[in-house]
Amino acid sequence: MVEKDTNSMAGERALPLPAPVLAALTSFKALQAKEKLALGEAYVASGYVLVHETGVPFTIKQLRRRAYRLMDLLGLRRVRVYDARASCFTFLANKGVPDHILARWAGHTNAKTTKRWYVKPDVEDLLEAATAWDGLHGVPTPAREKL
Repeated sequence: MVEKDTNSMAGERALPLPAPVLAALTSFKALQAKEKLALGEAYVASGYVLVHETGVPFTIKQLRRRAYRLMDLLGLRRVRVYDARASCFTFLANKGVPDHILARWAGHTNAKTTKRWYVKPDVEDLLEAATAWDGLHGVPTPAREKL
């Protein structure tokens, strides 16, 4: 496990947990307590959230494999785990979260950094803009996905 400091003081921040994340972590904490009780002194109290049944932290490679297995199991398109951060910020931006809030959540001092590197609209995100253009010549019509 490699630990390193944040790039700036902005990276050291407290974040409110969304309800589904809090529920999952609460459930996971209860499971860890059972595992710790079952293993007794053999359990490694590493202080990490994502750990094996023995308390030993997962490696990045192990986490990636588990994520891909879960994507496959759920029938989801396999995407790089690394891209999850950008996907989350793109989602929040599309839901109208202001740039300065996105930057604070990302731990950036400059909102331009967040927008440049982490907000990546795709074709689906552009459909609303295409529909707005349709209104230029009169009554708005739904945008077509492909010509």
